[in-house]
Order: sequence, then structure tokens, then C-alpha cells
Amino acid sequence: MSTSKPNMSDLGQSLYAMAEQLIALENRLKELEKGKTKVAFGTMLEKGGVHGSFKTDVTLAYNKVFTNIGGAYDSSTGVFTAPVAGVYYFTFFYHAGKKATNLQLFKNSQVIVRTSEEKTSYDTTDSGGNAVVLQLEERDEVYLRMDANCEIWAGDHHTSFSGFLVSKDK
Repeated sequence: MSTSKPNMSDLGQSLYAMAEQLIALENRLKELEKGKTKVAFGTMLEKGGVHGSFKTDVTLAYNKVFTNIGGAYDSSTGVFTAPVAGVYYFTFFYHAGKKATNLQLFKNSQVIVRTSEEKTSYDTTDSGGNAVVLQLEERDEVYLRMDANCEIWAGDHHTSFSGFLVSKDK
């Protein structure tokens, strides 16, 4: 067994190497945390009752925002703008008014899914909705439009629009 003292130079070098490793691990952890982008929104159209009918198609601006993690939903325009590229899930529900209802979910200017309620003499009101998973690029826009001469019920927590990031692209 050696009774010699450790070389202070060797200890200093080891300590320096461990400090560099610790800094590298901290930087890697920060990068991993950046990759965990959180994006989610949940809204309600609460305008006091019947909403519509309008002479032209309208983008629905859901005015009651419950959740807007990441700030990607704009309640003044009704437009969700993807903050990062990735896979997103969107869902919307509505309660029909006394007239026909036609809602369409758009990605940028392209209709992706729709839902409708046609009025009949024996059926006064129904509810409907749809959902979709979309691959979005950063700054893609998703929104709902209601066709001209249609209406929905915008009160009592019936009409909603929600979405969230499922996975971020690398």
C-alpha cells in the first residue's frame, strides 16, 4: 500500500474535467427541456344566445378562453397559429340554432373537415362536431368558419373549439 500523498495537479485536473462534464450535462438538460414545448387551448363561444345568421361566411372567434398554453390561440380573430412544427389534435362541437348549420375547420385556406345540421320540420335543434389530427408547420393557421345564412347557439357552454400539440417535429 502506498502512503504517498495524491498529486494536487492530478486532483485539479480531475476536478476540472468533472466540472466540464457537469456543465455539458446541464446544457443537454436545458436543450431537452426546450424540446418539451407545451401548446394547448380550450375555448367556448359565449355570445349570449343565437350567433348568426350572417350574409357572408364568418370565422368564429371563440371569446371565452379557458386554456391558452403557449398563447397560440387569438380570441379576437378565432385563429390558432402553430408556434412549432408538429402533430396537433383539434376538436370542435356546436349546438345548432333554428336554421341550418355548416361549420368547416380550415388549415390555412384549405377545408380539412366539416360538420352540418340541416333543418327539418320535425327536428328543431341538434348538436354536432368533428375532430382531426393535423401535421402543421410553424405559423400554419387553423380556424373554424360558419357558412353564410347559418347560425349556432353561442351560450350556456354548448359551442367549443380546442386543440393541443401531440408531438413536436425534431
